Amino acid sequence: MENLIIVRGGGDLATGTIYKLHRCGFPVLVLETDSPSAIRRNVAFSEAVYAGVQTVEDMTCTLACSEEEALALLEAGRLAMLVDPEGACIPRLRPMAVVDAILAKRNLGTHRGMASVTVALGPGFCAGEDVDAVVETKRGHALGRVILRGCAAANTGVPGVIGGYGKERVIHSPAAGVLRGVRRITDTVAAGEVIAYIDTDGQSVPVVTQIGGLLRGLIRDGYPVTKGFKIADVDPRTEEYGNCFTISDKARCIAGGVLEAILMLRARGGQNDIG
Repeated sequence: MENLIIVRGGGDLATGTIYKLHRCGFPVLVLETDSPSAIRRNVAFSEAVYAGVQTVEDMTCTLACSEEEALALLEAGRLAMLVDPEGACIPRLRPMAVVDAILAKRNLGTHRGMASVTVALGPGFCAGEDVDAVVETKRGHALGRVILRGCAAANTGVPGVIGGYGKERVIHSPAAGVLRGVRRITDTVAAGEVIAYIDTDGQSVPVVTQIGGLLRGLIRDGYPVTKGFKIADVDPRTEEYGNCFTISDKARCIAGGVLEAILMLRARGGQNDIG
């Protein structure tokens, strides 16, 4: 399919890129795992793996059961998803561009031979070697910048500051087990409140907030987690209720960088030759 773009990953940051590329007229196929772990589930196309379809803002992504079904959806002008974490379909579909938006902080197999244009988000990739371009994902002055030689900023493990809070916003699992939520995304929570339990070895370990605010993200019920796994996100700005249903400013900025990289490299006739 002419101008096909394959995006590996369908989480909330990836969804900003998927949304922008599809809105700009590109046929987009999303590749996901069979058990996505998105936190901001309301604004992550990856939820289509569980529900069959997922609508974010005014755009719907449909899970396809086969490559043939995915191509039929794309031919009809729709956004399609396949469960294909290894990218096995890429050599057969021969996309114009591949975007690695897995955000694993390391390269899980994306390489320049996958398409005439390859772009990756965040750390774990070197532009000009692993892929043609890397887009900066760290909040700050360089967010969304297209890198044609070198790497994005290294992962610090510290979330960006929102409303005066950084690491306190993000909640990690206190134990290994299965998550059972007792609060929902969009709920207003207080500091020290239990929002979920981790059921493990006949015990229920409470998951407690560090700050009060808006529960903007919570991993889905029944998801098996390891100790330290990111499971929730609290936004201290309780007045930002609408943000629970819309693509974030960070995701939109990164998406602009991806679109810029693809158009620039395509205009040059393909791969980055300055790396």
